[in-house]
Amino acid sequence: MVHQRFSTNTFPTWQLAHPYRMICHNGEINTVRGNVNWMNARESVLRSDLFGEDLAKIFPVIRPGGSDTACLDNAVELLTLAGRELPHVMAMLIPEAWDADTTMPDDKRAFYEYHASLMEPWDGPAAVAFTDGKWLGADARS
Repeated sequence: MVHQRFSTNTFPTWQLAHPYRMICHNGEINTVRGNVNWMNARESVLRSDLFGEDLAKIFPVIRPGGSDTACLDNAVELLTLAGRELPHVMAMLIPEAWDADTTMPDDKRAFYEYHASLMEPWDGPAAVAFTDGKWLGADARS
């Protein structure tokens, strides 16, 4: 994926260069500070039979000092490596506006209600593209 971006609110530095490993987006993630804090808080309850005590080697899940894109990319990577397919992960992290949509099918609403109890939305990107080499997707909001 390639995304041309012009920084409007930060001085460009290599440390803030967008990784574009699994996602790229246009627009700011407005909730990034809270999202990062919640991801950090969850580290104490993460468990893996496969990795056992070695799981701590992946902490912090969200690399400190990264751009909003890098933070979201870190969360996407964790959830996909934990076994969820990329479209599922993206619907968890950047859900559509569902709570006031009276026309949404019940099964779709149930998906969003369930995942809202597990993960806060990463709110703000106007458009996002994502891939893991198997899946390729995009979403744009107006």
